[in-house]
Amino acid sequence: MCLKPENLASLIFTVGDPERVGLVSQYFDQIDFQAANREFVTHTGRLNGRRVTVMSTGMGTDNIEILMTELDALVNVDFETRTIKEQKSVLDIIRLGTSGSMQNDLEVGTLLAADKAIGLDTLMQFYPTLSGNQEFAQLVQKTLEISFTPYQAAASHMLMDQLPVDFQKGITLTAPGFYAPQGRQVRIKPKMNQLIERLAMLEYNGQKLTNFEMETAGYYAMGELLGHRMLSLNAIVVNRPAKQMDKEAGKTVDRLIQTALAAFCVEQR
Repeated sequence: MCLKPENLASLIFTVGDPERVGLVSQYFDQIDFQAANREFVTHTGRLNGRRVTVMSTGMGTDNIEILMTELDALVNVDFETRTIKEQKSVLDIIRLGTSGSMQNDLEVGTLLAADKAIGLDTLMQFYPTLSGNQEFAQLVQKTLEISFTPYQAAASHMLMDQLPVDFQKGITLTAPGFYAPQGRQVRIKPKMNQLIERLAMLEYNGQKLTNFEMETAGYYAMGELLGHRMLSLNAIVVNRPAKQMDKEAGKTVDRLIQTALAAFCVEQR
């Protein structure tokens, strides 16, 4: 990512699209550092007296694995001795992304924080077992009759508590692709019919999946394993059941950005 430890703030906002980095950093009081390497574009500066970084990640949990591993290395590995530091640093990492609604009553234009996420990708097949309850993920496996077990991970409650009290919360489904894994098709018919619709009907302890995208579960799982605080915030720009698109998606994303900056970039005393 062409970064050195001193280029990184402990508060990091992430976006999928490299062009969205500037949409966030335009609200900084100052920008002190900029870098770009492939899909990873980074701006670090200050807002309300607090040092803050925004960076792009590209799409998918494969990119998130790279991002999380290398961000952790920047703060927890001594590059001169190539050894792991005894005293670990904890990063606050907040995703600002777009997402689709799985429920009729979750309208486009809504801002939603993912309290939990279910990963349909296989990233966690290669890592140690996560500590939290996996029963919702197991229900997803049973419903889809897939050969691997999806995984479940949660947001940081400390970060969640900093949001406005009326910020909507939900459970996010993370898909490993944009077309068939999200029930879409162009020329190839998906193997699983009505995938999103079937999963939207699932209920566990009175809870349902609210929205779908491609990164959140990877963030939460890697955050748990590496010891960083994670939160994924979503601008709902499409409602699958209602077949609605957000005609003002750009404004919704900007509202998400400004809401997040106001919540987390407060002056530290």
